[in-house]
Amino acid sequence: MRFRPCIDIHEGKVKQIVGSTLRDTPGAAPSTNFEAEQPPSFFADLYFRDGLAGGHVIMLGKGNEAAARNALSAHPGTLQVGGGITPENAAEWLVDGASKVIVTSYLFVEGTLSMARLETLANAVSPERLVIDLSCHACSDGQYRVACDRWQTITNTIVNNETLSSLACYCSEYLVHAVDVEGKQAGIDDTLVRLLAAGSPIPVTYAGGAKSMEDIHSLQRLGQNRIDVTVGSALDIFGGHGIRYRDLVDFDRKNR
Repeated sequence: MRFRPCIDIHEGKVKQIVGSTLRDTPGAAPSTNFEAEQPPSFFADLYFRDGLAGGHVIMLGKGNEAAARNALSAHPGTLQVGGGITPENAAEWLVDGASKVIVTSYLFVEGTLSMARLETLANAVSPERLVIDLSCHACSDGQYRVACDRWQTITNTIVNNETLSSLACYCSEYLVHAVDVEGKQAGIDDTLVRLLAAGSPIPVTYAGGAKSMEDIHSLQRLGQNRIDVTVGSALDIFGGHGIRYRDLVDFDRKNR
């Protein structure tokens, strides 16, 4: 189990946002836990110097391309990038320094997964350079369904063993935010962690709800040491008080 760091960018700034409050409605401001004074490259350099691998830059909406490239340029080939990825721009992001591209919304048409779109994107960059974001919402029927369009659209794609197995040949790993707890520092989604550990044949990074190192150790146990973790709002470098960044770096070093 590894610690995968993140750089979330909104309106050109590194922020920590409660993802479920993002809206495309004009004037609708999301709930923001933190906004950094430093540029994205500051965090990219910090992660690189601490030997953290597999981190990601997420563009939360339009107008964040320059800030994302600022992060990628610090140490090209060390960070993944996501947000608005399509077959038309995916290869360009790899040239601009991304190690892999992360995709969600492009794959869905009116809430339905398009295998044709997935195949097109996988062919454009190769599965080895593609990460599929299966961030999901816990529905009333007990199933987890993928959320896209900045989590405003709940699709009909269920995150289960069948889905995790069938999509694995198109990508090299999954990124999964537990939408219902992400940014709220209220604890991890134990059920989702168990599901991912039991069902995914490829690496998975989980995000959502971690508020303490106890949560990290619980995730390690429930995830059978197979699920990596990213932490945002609880980290002291992002204004949080629950988890020290240095403790996660030490945790990662012990697990390399």
